[in-house]
Amino acid sequence: MAGGRMRLSFRYLLEPGGLAEGRALVVDEEGRIAAVEPDPGPWDGYLALPGMPNAHSHAFQRALAGRGEARRGEDSFWSWREAMYGLAESLTSEDVAAVARFAFGEMLAAGFTSVAEFHYLHHGADGAGPADMAEAILGAARDAGIRLVLLPVLYERGGFGEPLRPEQRPFSTGGLPGYLRLLAGLSARRRSEEAARDGRSGPAWSLGVAPHSLRAVDPGHLPALLEGAREVLGDAFPVHVHVSEQPAEVEACRAAHGTTPIDLLDRHTPLGARWTLVHATHATPGELVRIRAAGATTALCPLTEAWLGDGLFPAAEHVASGGVIAVGSDGNVRIDAVGELRWLEFGQRLSSGARARLAGAEGLGGPLWRRCAAGGAAALGLPVGSLEPGRFADLVVLDEDAAPWLGQEGEAVLDALVTGASRADLGDVYVGGRRVARGGTPPEGGEVRERYREVVRRVRERTG
Repeated sequence: MAGGRMRLSFRYLLEPGGLAEGRALVVDEEGRIAAVEPDPGPWDGYLALPGMPNAHSHAFQRALAGRGEARRGEDSFWSWREAMYGLAESLTSEDVAAVARFAFGEMLAAGFTSVAEFHYLHHGADGAGPADMAEAILGAARDAGIRLVLLPVLYERGGFGEPLRPEQRPFSTGGLPGYLRLLAGLSARRRSEEAARDGRSGPAWSLGVAPHSLRAVDPGHLPALLEGAREVLGDAFPVHVHVSEQPAEVEACRAAHGTTPIDLLDRHTPLGARWTLVHATHATPGELVRIRAAGATTALCPLTEAWLGDGLFPAAEHVASGGVIAVGSDGNVRIDAVGELRWLEFGQRLSSGARARLAGAEGLGGPLWRRCAAGGAAALGLPVGSLEPGRFADLVVLDEDAAPWLGQEGEAVLDALVTGASRADLGDVYVGGRRVARGGTPPEGGEVRERYREVVRRVRERTG
């Protein structure tokens, strides 16, 4: 290290143009890549990939794993939602902090180095309000060392034209005025922290906005939401929304508005590159054309979408036509960036009966990882997702001795990563050039794990 800079060298580096051999990253004081240079070795690691941005997460739902799996009639997303409501109503602000801290540590160990936290649990069972609940998330991300984009969620109603149900009240900010007050307070806090920030204090956090969905937000309020956000955040901020996730949602929208959710969204506010549409599973072909034309990102969450039985988004066709995709851990029942990519590709194979659906000429692993990392960077609105000058040095290093690629070289290693590996096969994970996890295991000690265990135990006792 010289002049506050550091140098990290690798036998292989996944660059924007493909896999390169013998490369070093020069990392500046801010944690950004200042240069990429040839390096003959010895190296600090085997094969380095850009850290995967997690484009969609509800951290508190990590505590839902193992719940709601008993068959009850025609079980569906909507019965799962009742289990989620029970969890949300039972969590205190301290519980949320403990669960989020555990989940964020798992994300780092799983190859996610940044996260868009779609945060809609605004009230705790202990009486905590929106500012306290946001602090629980911020503190958990800071302690874990993950790069955070906090997306406070506007949640106004219980369905198309329906009032909030009692179990949905923890998600309310008191309508749009209360939401904008929360956003303004968070923005002021971020500016204050940035002014006092020491570049060695870990990754900074940023803000965006998230109307939950068109069933939970009056589409007529979207222009006022975006204008209010612009007043406190400026012109460049990410906007995320759940849309067209379930057939029942699409049909309810048709009944209430005579059209589909994406069409309704597009009628009330122009889509653009700062928009991320989460799931869009049941988008029509015409809607997909409009999404691509707008340059919007589609955040796909294959593990959660499979868990909930949502269906399959036509990712291969969307990408082949120029669509931008990212991946997210969503409900966090399993947190594994490699697993998300494998389910993404394998789902397309199962639905089409063809192989290598998201592959390029050089193979599957490199192109798919690069594509989803770049899409995640667009979704988060951050200079991440690519190992090149100006981007943050957020990266994942493969364990050279992991079983899936023993004896392999070059692109075959990346193909083996996506088709046969998991987070257990990852080595060192870096955020801003600092190592935050090692060996595919969360960096925390036993205290974080025990706090999480205790929360899950108490939730089980409260809710049955």
